[in-house]
Amino acid sequence: MQEKVKILGVDEITEYIRFLLESDRLLSSVVVRGEISGFKRHTSGHVYFVLAGEESRINCVLFRGDASRIPSWPRDGDEVLVEGRVSVYGQRGTYQLYVRDIRPLGKGAQARAKEELKKRLQEEGLFEQRFKRPLPAYPMKAAVVTSSSGAAVQDVIKVASHRFPQCEIVVVPCLVQGLESPEEIVRGLRIAGGIEGVEVVLLVRGGGSRDDLNPFDDERVVRAVRSVPVPIITGLGHQIDLTLSDLAADVHAPTPSAAAEMAFPDRMELLLRLEAMERNASFYLGKRIERLESELARLKENLVSVCLRSHVERIERSVQDALSGLNYAVEALLSEAEGRLAESAASLNALSPLKAFGRGWVTCLDADGRVVTQASDLKVGDEVKVQFSDGDAVADVREIVLLPHWLREVKACSPSLSSGEEKP
Repeated sequence: MQEKVKILGVDEITEYIRFLLESDRLLSSVVVRGEISGFKRHTSGHVYFVLAGEESRINCVLFRGDASRIPSWPRDGDEVLVEGRVSVYGQRGTYQLYVRDIRPLGKGAQARAKEELKKRLQEEGLFEQRFKRPLPAYPMKAAVVTSSSGAAVQDVIKVASHRFPQCEIVVVPCLVQGLESPEEIVRGLRIAGGIEGVEVVLLVRGGGSRDDLNPFDDERVVRAVRSVPVPIITGLGHQIDLTLSDLAADVHAPTPSAAAEMAFPDRMELLLRLEAMERNASFYLGKRIERLESELARLKENLVSVCLRSHVERIERSVQDALSGLNYAVEALLSEAEGRLAESAASLNALSPLKAFGRGWVTCLDADGRVVTQASDLKVGDEVKVQFSDGDAVADVREIVLLPHWLREVKACSPSLSSGEEKP
């Protein structure tokens, strides 16, 4: 019995075909290689073009949201890789490729794409020298973003173990070539920058063709390089021309080994430098000690001089005080002696015969030179010598007049009468 044929409408068959295409895993995310023709940017912001092969072609549309990320480099005739999904455009009843990304393949297209991206990123300041960070002098932990099976990681580890084995190396594996490598590299850089204690990141890959380095000209990778929170070094193959990632990095090297040499100091050179520093330090320390010893000796001499001067000054003050006291005591003794001398002189003067001479008294001597104290001791005719204050006189006694007895007693009892101040 013949099965009944199901009749479908145009919309139904179109939706069924769309379902089949979009449910296919390969067609839901496909990368197609071809040549661009009819490239056109619509005023709506969408981009339309045809991707041609040798015998067929497929219509492509790049919606405004995705088109804003695509530079203006694509031209008719450029060979490209187009990433997107295959579906049906129902209004025309045709299948087409809904494009998410376009990557140049031909050298001309690649050069234009790179130059355009370079100019745009340069205007943003992504390559400014003032944003470059210095590498750590003695990194103790480093991350290496590269293929885990490539020669580059072995080169880095070998150089690091020889130059600075104290540094811990953390390898962050990722693809470094192929269509999926840009996303892998971006992920690897994000992981490396987030590792605790990492002081420097190395993004490296071994030598290859120029096309193998295209992932490092990808805008996503370039921005990721600049976003690493610690200094980053690139060592991307043996190419002469620089990738955009090299321009964005803090330091770039031509090879992975050269990048490792920049990242890790040479321990032998450090040892030699330390020995030189030790010698210099010992030399300058010795000189410093000599200067300090000389300064100490000078200060000691100054201190001794100051102490001696102070001691001498104290002694001088003591001597001066003693001299002052002695002078005062001598002056006091002299004054007292002068006083006593004056008193003694006065007493002597009072007892001096010369004093009596000054009052008119004389001394009378007989012929034998004996002092005559009473007139009764003389006789008329005796020769006497009378002594004055200024000389002697020789005389003969011509007459003797004696006082009455009672008057002699009164005169003997009265000093004034006996001194001749009163006359009988």
